[in-house]
Formats: sequence, structure tokens, C-alpha cells
Amino acid sequence: MNKLDSLVQGFLAQKKIAVVGVSDKRDTGCNLAYKNFKEAGYQVYAVNPRISTFEGDPCYADLKSIPEKPDAVFLLTNPKVTEQVVQQCVDLGVKHVWMHCMMGTKPGLAQGMTSVSQPAVEMCKANGIAVIPGSCPNQFLNPDGGHKFMRGMWKLFGFMRVN
Repeated sequence: MNKLDSLVQGFLAQKKIAVVGVSDKRDTGCNLAYKNFKEAGYQVYAVNPRISTFEGDPCYADLKSIPEKPDAVFLLTNPKVTEQVVQQCVDLGVKHVWMHCMMGTKPGLAQGMTSVSQPAVEMCKANGIAVIPGSCPNQFLNPDGGHKFMRGMWKLFGFMRVN
């Protein structure tokens, strides 16, 4: 098993997932991840400081506002926001973080389409947090045809490796 698959298994083994970056303005991959986690039986917490509910569930302003500590955090945010959220993960003792990137895990490949922040990745590593710097849970958790295709293509081209 490669390192990415091992990190994904560890992340998906968690029970309480915070999904940071859900939107009420447009349909996003973050919204789909929230729905997929929920349909798969996870306790899911929506996080966006601009909205109070998402899909009929409470939406929290930040990780510290969630009534119980999440086991893992998925982010689809601006990389600067990723750094702030990872600091909250460190403060709360969260041990699993997944930073979205549409183009797999190859650094710099999708500069404008990524939540990955290299300083945040380093902060995770320095604090014992298992970090997935790229890719998307929708490619692993009951993936639809498009996400299966993307996962296969990125794997074929070597964009699905973690160092």
C-alpha cells in the first residue's frame, strides 16, 4: 500500500469529521464531501463563518465552535485560511487533516485550485498530525464516475503520491 492510500485509510477510519468551506452560494466539492461523509454514516460538522446552517444542519464559525472535538478535518479553502484552520487543529489536538486539491498531490500543479499550504503542511508534520496535502475524499469515499476518472488519471500521471 502506498503512503497516500495509508493516509486516506487513516483519515476515513475517523468517526467525527469537520468539513471546512461548505457553501450556500454554489455547489462545490466541499458540499459534495459533506454529503458523502454524512451518507456514509460519519458524524459531520459543517464549518463556514458566513452561514449558520448547511443542509438543515448547524454550521459552525470555526473548529473551536463545534460542540465536540472532531477526529479529522477536511478543508476546501483558500491556503491562507488553511493555515488558520490547521492552527486550530493543533490547538484542539486534531490528528488528521486533509487539504483539498483538484489535481492530486503534486505541489504547485494547481496553484489557483488548491487548499494546500506548504507552511500548514509543515505545521501538521511538526505537531504529529497526519496530513493529506491534496487530492479529494470524493475520489475515495463512494466516488462517482468523474471522481473515479480523476483519481485514475492523477495516479497514472504520478500526481497521487505523498512524500
